[in-house]
Amino acid sequence: MDVLGGEPDDATLRRFLHGLPGVDAVGLEQRAAGLGTRSIKTTSKAWALDTIIKLIDLTTLEGADTPGKVRSLVAKAKNPDAGDPSCPRVAAVCVYGDMVGDAVDALGSLHGDPDDGLISVAAVATAFPSGRSSLAIKLADTADAVAAGADEIDMVIDRGAFLSGRYGLVFDQIAAVKEACRRPDGSYASLKVILETGELNTYDNIKRASWLGILAGGDFIKTSTGKVQPAATLPTTLLMLETVRDWHRGTGEKIGVKPAGGIRASKDAVKYLVTVAETVGEEWLQPHLFRFGASSLLNDVLLQRQKLTTGHYSGPDYVTID
Repeated sequence: MDVLGGEPDDATLRRFLHGLPGVDAVGLEQRAAGLGTRSIKTTSKAWALDTIIKLIDLTTLEGADTPGKVRSLVAKAKNPDAGDPSCPRVAAVCVYGDMVGDAVDALGSLHGDPDDGLISVAAVATAFPSGRSSLAIKLADTADAVAAGADEIDMVIDRGAFLSGRYGLVFDQIAAVKEACRRPDGSYASLKVILETGELNTYDNIKRASWLGILAGGDFIKTSTGKVQPAATLPTTLLMLETVRDWHRGTGEKIGVKPAGGIRASKDAVKYLVTVAETVGEEWLQPHLFRFGASSLLNDVLLQRQKLTTGHYSGPDYVTID
């Protein structure tokens, strides 16, 4: 590979990844804190709230998920605010692989590209959330979800392999999962590579894992499964956005970023919008380049939209319970 200057084996990847400039943790956190203090005027706030909705992957990832729960999730994705037809739809619904068929059926004619105002189906795969299974099982997990109609695959990296320096193994697994996203017509489901930043311990590791995910063919890099704390944080997301910016400057290719887990309030989501706009540019604020992985964020955004429209907050029964 031209960027690596050699084959993606352990030695080459170690030389490249450990040759990246170290992360100034204090500077990173100060930049994130500064971006988080930006205020947004009322007209811009209305735009920001609608943009957040358009970028949400509405998610249910519980062992107790049922086809009925998935249908309810899809109904909310299609029509987030039953009292306001101007309310935009979310970007995608994110479910376990065995629920993909139910989500596709429930979406019907609205299943499609969120850049066209439709709703994608994202499936977590590769033994989510632990990633602890054989490669054969991870590939079968991915292929089954794609065959069932998943438009996007959210895979987890092998954090144990990464932390023990087996970068070539992690690279090969991501590349193999990417190939398992291939459809019979030659197109590919979009691949989001989950780093599980809460288990990577240092900003330098997060930076290296971000580069590794991109080098191996990820279309998105994603912070977290939502099952490990800390999940998404503003400094971590800023660091990943800076990696995407540097990749774009070097190659011309645009990679997406998805913070997931723990983003529940619209005021926090707005901070992420500002961080995206200031780091990689407003062009990234579209579904194929930025997503929020969330289950409860949508309700708060809907209540904030209602407040802008009516001047007062709605009661707790205004939004559906997820």
